[in-house]
Order: sequence, then structure tokens, then C-alpha cells
Amino acid sequence: MSSATSHTTPVDICVCTYRRPYLEETLRSLAALELPAWLTARVVVADNDTQPSARALVETVSAALPFEVRYVHCPASNISLARNACLDAAQGDFLAFIDDDSTVAPHWLAALVEAALSTGADVVLGPVKAVYAEAAPGWMRRGDFHSTEPVHVEGEIRTGYSGNVLLDRSSPRVKGLRFDLSLGRSGGEDTQYFSQLHGSGGRIAYAAEAVAFEPVTRDRARFSWLAKRRFRSGQTHGRLLAAQHALLPQACLASAKASLCFAMALGFVALPGRRNRQFLRGLMHVGVVSGLLGLREIHLYGDKATKGRTHAA
Repeated sequence: MSSATSHTTPVDICVCTYRRPYLEETLRSLAALELPAWLTARVVVADNDTQPSARALVETVSAALPFEVRYVHCPASNISLARNACLDAAQGDFLAFIDDDSTVAPHWLAALVEAALSTGADVVLGPVKAVYAEAAPGWMRRGDFHSTEPVHVEGEIRTGYSGNVLLDRSSPRVKGLRFDLSLGRSGGEDTQYFSQLHGSGGRIAYAAEAVAFEPVTRDRARFSWLAKRRFRSGQTHGRLLAAQHALLPQACLASAKASLCFAMALGFVALPGRRNRQFLRGLMHVGVVSGLLGLREIHLYGDKATKGRTHAA
């Protein structure tokens, strides 16, 4: 956007949090944002803990931020409730979501907004780059299993994710759209949200320069963590398919894909990166079958999922 533009564009940066001390690093990275004169920011922190556990941290760190910070307590351990609280609290032209365990590049917000203004898209996604510790398995670091970018299908992006995204609040496809509370513990609420937006005619764009960085903690640097996430992702996709297609053909197709992936994993038994990637793809397709059949989804959010560990969106 040209610096000569007279209109000031306000953006709400929303962070949903649940017992995560890394939130401080997230907020401090927002304090270092480089904003052009035409862009202003406001931060909304939605605390999803049953107790206002993040309030003191937010109040302390907010003093170092060059813009307003609003703390919202939504005590339900349900990530959809926290996301909807952000939708309600937003006041700007745009709303950006960033995770409470991420940091952003200085030009992150400007890149998202510039992409939205230049493309006219309802939603703009940015990449989430994984930051691995040296202790992470070599196959995992080389294969970069944790980074997130949108998937293009026939030249368009049909769904998205909440870890690095901008919403145009003036869009009729965005207005009134909510995150499904029934998915607030299992996850997949963001996939459904953006799939529904796309299905209603919304356009999703991508800003490669709007980079967010996410550290891969020790508990996430495990095959079992990746397996759980891939399976849950498949469940979400299966549930979406079940609402649009005949059940049996989709279940048979997903089962065949899973079998093929597992067979390919055996063929790569001596190559851990390729073997694990194929095995994870197979688990995703098993998850699709589970979602198609309406089986109970695993919980990724709330006390049952954390079992005492810090956890967030």
C-alpha cells in the first residue's frame, strides 16, 4: 500500500492463550513490529484458562508495547470460545490471529495487510516456520514436519489455519461466521471455519513474506505428537467430507490411500524421514475414515488433553 494513502488502517492482533508462559515472547515480538504510518495495531489476548492465569503476565508486558492491549477472560478451556471472543472484541478493519507460542517477523503485519488490500481477498494466510532445537531428531529437522503453509487445490486455497492469518472484517463472508464450539476441544475448528468461508464464496490469499516462527518444544519433537495431530487432521477432513459426499465411496477411498501409504512406508524402512512421512500420511487417511464414520474425536485442548502440561491453541 502506498505511503501516500490518507486512510489509516486499524488491525486487531488476537492471541488465544491457555497456560503458556511463552506468551511473553509472543507479545514482545509484537512490540517490535515495524508498522508503516498508515497502519495501526491493537492487541487482544483471550485467556482460555478457567482461572485468569495470564492476566498478570499480560498486564506486565503490555507496558512495553507501543499500542493498546486488551485482556479478555473466557474460562471454558474451549479454543473456539476464545476465538469467538476475539471476533467479538475486534474493532479494526482487519483481525489477525497469531498463536501464543509464536513470534513474528517485524514486517509480518504489514505484509498480511498489503496482501489483503492488493488482492481483495477475504482472508490472507502467512507461513508458520518451525524452529527446531538441536535435540530434535535429524529426520524431523531435515523433513521440516512442523512448518505450515496453505495447500493449493486446482490453483486456489480452499481452507486455512489460525496460526498466522488475517481476516477482512468488512467482508460479508466473514461477518457473522463463528468458530464451532463443538470442535473447541478436539481441534479442527479453524479448518472448518475457513472451509465454510471458502464454500460461501470467500477468497483466501497467501502472503509468503508474512512469516511467523513457532518453536518445536521437546514434547512436540516426537513422532507420537505428529501422529496424533495428523490423525486429528484427518478426522476433521473426514467430518467435512461426510457433510458433502456419500459415505461409503469416501471411506473406501480413504482406506485405500491409507493402505498405500503404509505399504510405501515399509518400502522406505531404511530412510526414516520418508518412512515416517508416508506413515503419517497413512494415519491422516485413517483419521479421515474415523471422521466419516463419526467416531469420537480426540481432545487436543483443555485439561484432558494437557494432563497438567502447559498447552495452548
